[in-house]
Amino acid sequence: MGTARTALRADGLYMNVKFVEVRGLAATVIAPQVVQALQVLTILCGAPLVSGIIAHMEGRLQGRRGPRILQPYYDLIKLFRKENLVTEESSWVFLAGPVIAFGCYLIVPLLIPVLTTFGLPLGYMGDILGGGFILALAGFAVALAGTESGAPYAQLGASRAMTFGALIEPTILFVVFTVALITSTDLPYALAATVRSSASEIVRPGHVLAALAFFLVVLVDTGRIPVETHSGTLEFGMIDEGRTLEHSGPALALLKWGSAMKQLILYTILINVFVAPWGLAASGDVGAVLLAILALLGKAVVVGLVFALIDNSFSKLRLFKITEFIAAAFLLAGLGVLVFFAGGG
Repeated sequence: MGTARTALRADGLYMNVKFVEVRGLAATVIAPQVVQALQVLTILCGAPLVSGIIAHMEGRLQGRRGPRILQPYYDLIKLFRKENLVTEESSWVFLAGPVIAFGCYLIVPLLIPVLTTFGLPLGYMGDILGGGFILALAGFAVALAGTESGAPYAQLGASRAMTFGALIEPTILFVVFTVALITSTDLPYALAATVRSSASEIVRPGHVLAALAFFLVVLVDTGRIPVETHSGTLEFGMIDEGRTLEHSGPALALLKWGSAMKQLILYTILINVFVAPWGLAASGDVGAVLLAILALLGKAVVVGLVFALIDNSFSKLRLFKITEFIAAAFLLAGLGVLVFFAGGG
């Protein structure tokens, strides 16, 4: 075995690229900064693919042929080739909103365990609650852009999105409190390490309740039934989709791309923090990182198929019933905290 060109720290946080001769082969270890960039690129480039696979399988479940798996990429290319159309009533906020939201979706993958089990250089600059605030900022930017358009349906969708968002945020807070009480930290990497440490951690009552509550939150935030028909065209029933009705061209492309990224980010948090934080790379080895990318996309597709099954098995709730659905998620998160303090968490 050859010698490494650079030394590695024991905790693996700041390792540099090195080459180790193993039976005549060169095993490459990637610098953590590069791995962190790969996390962002995985979410950025993989989000349309995951959305395309889910949409295709959803069509199959409905007895249709379904769109092509790569259709989201074709749609983005087509939209980027078109021009932005802005109404006379709109200001610069109308076009700035999609850009700000897209930037927020690029920041969150820096904070969560997308590919690795070990913390990366920027992984500790914010906790899971900070990531939630960044996602909330993205939603606010999109809603503000929709309101700025002056179109009644876009304003209606923005108003509904902010109303339900205000109800979801307490649920997210209680979910974070529950897992923070169980693991004594709210850092995503530490949360995932606690779940990986023992199978008993997954079935702890407090953790199960928090995971179920977050599962319902993901249903709401991704615009899935029973909250919203994500592929519907009826303006009166739209929430998230209604905010983007007046956008076109590159701005609409950023909104659609950002929506797919948000979906994959939420799936990643659900999978790699709460439910199945396995398949992550334990080192910066090229092979381990590549396997982690494939594992993430595979697990995300499985979760997406579960949501597609729910989408095709239930009907959409009436608008005034959505608050009861969100209240159920809040109740589960609150029960998680109570179970912990009662000694069973």
